[in-house]
Amino acid sequence: MRLTTKGRYAVTAMLDLAMNAQQGPICLADISRRQEISLSYLEQLFARLRRAKLVESVRGPGGGYLLAQPPESISVARVIDAVDESVDATRCGGLSDCQQGDTCLTHHLWCELSERIHGFLEGVTLGQLASRMEVQQIAGRQRDRQANSGDILASAP
Repeated sequence: MRLTTKGRYAVTAMLDLAMNAQQGPICLADISRRQEISLSYLEQLFARLRRAKLVESVRGPGGGYLLAQPPESISVARVIDAVDESVDATRCGGLSDCQQGDTCLTHHLWCELSERIHGFLEGVTLGQLASRMEVQQIAGRQRDRQANSGDILASAP
């Protein structure tokens, strides 16, 4: 199965946005620090997420990004689809040319698996993930770490 870094990072960043939504617009630099994702990579992902109308940008001081819809209505599959990522278990990318231009013996099996994975991810929303206790604990730890690193930076000579 191919779910590349692009899809994983997009879901992680969107979940971070959902987990920190009560703070208002979230700047990508904060997501970058909390999730250890390159800022330039996040900028590319969020351009795609904005085009897909999953996030809105707020300009000016205190600006950043907000979810464009409630987290309960944004599925993980929609996030992955928005960044032009596919969940595909076939070797041929679904083109049916797996064996020297022809369909291989197991092509339909891998196509069905891909469909089931996509269906599973369609049934999981950011809201569901954000409500999980373990996700809340991790998000809290990340916020604490970020706050403490800010204290260290502020006290540096």
